[in-house]
Amino acid sequence: MTDLFVVGLSWRTAEVAVREKLAFREEELIPTLKTLTARLPVTEALLISTCNRVEVYGVGAATEITRSVRELLAELRGIKLADVAPALYEHRGPAAIRHVFSVASSLDSLVVGEAQILGQLKDAYKLAEGAGTSGSVLSRCLERAFGVAKRVRTETAIARGAANVSTVAVELAARVFGDLAGKNVLVVGAGKMSSLAARHLYGKGAQKIVVTNRSPQKAAALADEVEGEARPWEELERLLVEADVVLSSTGAAQPILTKSLFKRVAKARRWRSMMVIDIAVPRDAEPAIIDLDGIYLFNIDDLDRVLKENQAERARAAEHAAKIVEHEAGQFEHWLRTQGVVPTIVALRERFAQIADAEVQKVVEHIARKELSREQQKEAVTQLVRLVINKLLHHPTSVLRAADPDEAGVLAAAVCELFGLSPSAVGDDDGEVAETAEPVLSSRKAQ
Repeated sequence: MTDLFVVGLSWRTAEVAVREKLAFREEELIPTLKTLTARLPVTEALLISTCNRVEVYGVGAATEITRSVRELLAELRGIKLADVAPALYEHRGPAAIRHVFSVASSLDSLVVGEAQILGQLKDAYKLAEGAGTSGSVLSRCLERAFGVAKRVRTETAIARGAANVSTVAVELAARVFGDLAGKNVLVVGAGKMSSLAARHLYGKGAQKIVVTNRSPQKAAALADEVEGEARPWEELERLLVEADVVLSSTGAAQPILTKSLFKRVAKARRWRSMMVIDIAVPRDAEPAIIDLDGIYLFNIDDLDRVLKENQAERARAAEHAAKIVEHEAGQFEHWLRTQGVVPTIVALRERFAQIADAEVQKVVEHIARKELSREQQKEAVTQLVRLVINKLLHHPTSVLRAADPDEAGVLAAAVCELFGLSPSAVGDDDGEVAETAEPVLSSRKAQ
């Protein structure tokens, strides 16, 4: 039987040093997919390679297919399988379906509820389609997975609330100002977290980002990253007056954003609202500045507290999401199982159609050769239907009659199940119309 399978590793099983050994660049994805389907008994394949996971989703019937995929991936990366084997996992059948749905719904992500993985999975699917390695099973599975992800995000709170310190800072800024469009941001220091938070603020509509740092070179580098402007450290007070949001992360041993400084800044601003996000340890801002009118101060502990609250809410939502995934995976599993009988259904329809078409053609030719009355035409069609029925039933009834009693009982039960029959005890069936090569119309000659 053909199975859906997953082979890969992720942040759960491997550190970045191991993940990068198996990672594929974007331009390598399509050639790798074609190699998988050309060299292995894999009929369909999709490859996703991100910073947090490298996984192959495939369809294959061979018992050892997952091992073959492991070996080929290691070969293509030029590494020994033993170098990554402890971190590799595999899923087949129902477990593979649940894994794909969980990944799409971000239940398997480092940050539960993040939206990035869904986009990455959609990109991987498009690449597989472009490579011609996505067939009916993978296509149906991925399309359903995207639908499940939409259900999870719509019906649960899994994506609500910021998921890291940088986005928490943006969330809090939005609470203070309502709308960040047109707001000026001052980044004090050149820390990585400041850069991330500044990017999020810019994405939310902050109009202008200014960076100041004791090192002009570092200030310029960070300003380039956030499409901002680098300004001299000596202008700090004036820059604070112009700023609506301040992100500070300098690594200074003593606070640089003092209460005395902010008294002058607040007065110069005429006490307009100003948000200070201090993500430095030790802290850059004196706690006392929060006592000044119009100043909203948040330090790393404040951000972490909000983050933990959001994570707890996401964890509760994940329980609901897992139930959605389980239900949807069960539905898809049922569909996948039915695909095993599709060839039989197709063959059955084709066989029936062939018999019907052949008999219809005989009657059409017969009617065309003779001038028949309306009544005779009706009789011809009636006998046609009976003849088709007899031809369709001839083989199965012969098998039923020829079977030994035990086998006949099983076959009869299957027939009743397939055709919805409730048979009662009857005598011998002598009602078959003889299977003749020509329509049975000899009893009434055309006039």
